Amino acid sequence: MELIKTIIDFILHIDKNLALIINEYQGYTYLILFAIIFAETGFVVTPFLPGDSLLFAAGALIAVGNTGLNIFILGLILIAAAFTGNTVNYELGKFFGIKIFKPENKVLKLEYYNQTHAFFEKHGGNAVILSRFVPIIRTIAPFVAGVSRMPFLRYTLYNIIGGASWIILLLSAGYFLGTIPFFKTHFSLVTLAIIFVSILPPIYAAVKGKMTKQGA
Repeated sequence: MELIKTIIDFILHIDKNLALIINEYQGYTYLILFAIIFAETGFVVTPFLPGDSLLFAAGALIAVGNTGLNIFILGLILIAAAFTGNTVNYELGKFFGIKIFKPENKVLKLEYYNQTHAFFEKHGGNAVILSRFVPIIRTIAPFVAGVSRMPFLRYTLYNIIGGASWIILLLSAGYFLGTIPFFKTHFSLVTLAIIFVSILPPIYAAVKGKMTKQGA
C-alpha cells in the first residue's frame, strides 16, 4: 500500500520529482530516464511506471532551461529505450506464453491480457503502434504480440514507428506547452488529464463491449 502511495505521489508531482532527479544526477538523468521507459515497456509486470507524464514533464523542464539536458539527445535515447524495451517484452511473450496471466494475479491479471488481445483483434498490427499511447495496454501489447507469434520483422516495423511517434509527440508536447503559465502552475491537473485521456479509449471499449454482450 505504501508503495502505491509513493508511486501515485511521484506521478502527480512528476515535474518537481524529475527536477530533483536532474539536479541530483545531472548527466546520469539520461540513463535514469532510459531505465524507466525501458522498464515500463520491457517488463509486463511494470505497467504502473510513468510514461506519458514523464515524457511530458521532461520536455517541459528542458524548455524552461537550466537542466543541462538536450531534448534531441534525450529523444534519441528514449526512442532506443522504447524500442529495446518492447523487443524484450515481445521475446518474453514468445518464451512464457499466456500461462503467466491468471485471474487471481494482482499485476498479471488475465483481464489485462484479454483486453489487450481484444485490442489486437480490432486493430491488427496497428495495435502495436496505437498501444503506445494507452497505459497498461502499452506494457501488455508487446507481450501479447510475442504470445501470438507475430512475425518479428513485421512487429519490429510497427515497434519502431510506434515508439518513435510516442516519444516525439509527448516530449514535443511538453517542450512547447510546458512553459505556458497555466501548465506550469497546474502541472498535477495536467498530469491527471494526460492519464485520463490515455485511458479513455480502453474504458470506452470495455463499456461498449459490455453493452454489446448485454444486448445480445
